[in-house]
Amino acid sequence: MEQEQQQTDLIKPKVQIEAAKTPTLKLEAFEVPIKPTAVQVEKLRLILSTYQDGTGMLFKKGRSLPGWRDFERAIAVAFDGQAQESKHVFDVIVPSQHGESSYGISCKMRGELSKSLDRTDKKGHFRKGRVSMEMSNAAKYFWDTIKKQGIDETTFKDNPMKAGVALVNLVKVWHSAASIEGIDLSKSFYLVLEWDGKGNTYRLFQYSLELPDPDTLKWHFPIVKSKDGKEKIALHLSGNDEFGTIFEWYSSSGGQLKYYPLTEDALWHSDEFQLEPLPESDDLEYGIVSKVRTYFPLKWGNISK
Repeated sequence: MEQEQQQTDLIKPKVQIEAAKTPTLKLEAFEVPIKPTAVQVEKLRLILSTYQDGTGMLFKKGRSLPGWRDFERAIAVAFDGQAQESKHVFDVIVPSQHGESSYGISCKMRGELSKSLDRTDKKGHFRKGRVSMEMSNAAKYFWDTIKKQGIDETTFKDNPMKAGVALVNLVKVWHSAASIEGIDLSKSFYLVLEWDGKGNTYRLFQYSLELPDPDTLKWHFPIVKSKDGKEKIALHLSGNDEFGTIFEWYSSSGGQLKYYPLTEDALWHSDEFQLEPLPESDDLEYGIVSKVRTYFPLKWGNISK
């Protein structure tokens, strides 16, 4: 599992308590959030490119690349926002400016760019392109919500519909709680950075916070094949729309709730792009050492003789 999959989208404990005391808010019809501008995308691309200097979270074939935390921080700079560096439901909040309300950006990063394209799988089945995002790995909150429906670990597999609906509705409650903090949900959005897993190609996808109605989905535990070729019931819960799986919850392995909206349902997407190559020069020094040498030249010089 890649590092970017480890991020968590939990609401702050204070907000969680407030949400529990407040009736669930019904979200108004969503307006379309403002699309990222060409300037913001180019700023983001250049900022992400700096993480090739050895400071990126990921390493592929001897070079460092930006990871999920790097993506969040880069978004904060490119969009003039504030990275939350916490378990808030939004990773970046863009403060109100010129009388406009503040809005949130939920940042996701996955190395599954190829799956965003329509394709035929190994069995010859047509698959519509989907974008992958891990919504949350808040296992405790998910189980607490499910248990309020009268379901526990022993009856979980007997109630896939009730469990699935409860999971998705909990995410909606988190968003509603964020609106109490003054965040404009109609302007807020998911921003997903998909990449090819090699560091060669990247693409951004923007999605509304408005999630599919969980009551309209088919919730079930799919049949999978084990290593010995025998069929068995999968441990994860799946929610299917008319084209395939749109939600998965891995209750026993990390508690991740994953969301796979159709590529065609994105509000906006960028063109594919590559990171800018770092300049090649004998006079340039990269990474952490260059920073400490720049910030503390005398002290670093004294201990490096």
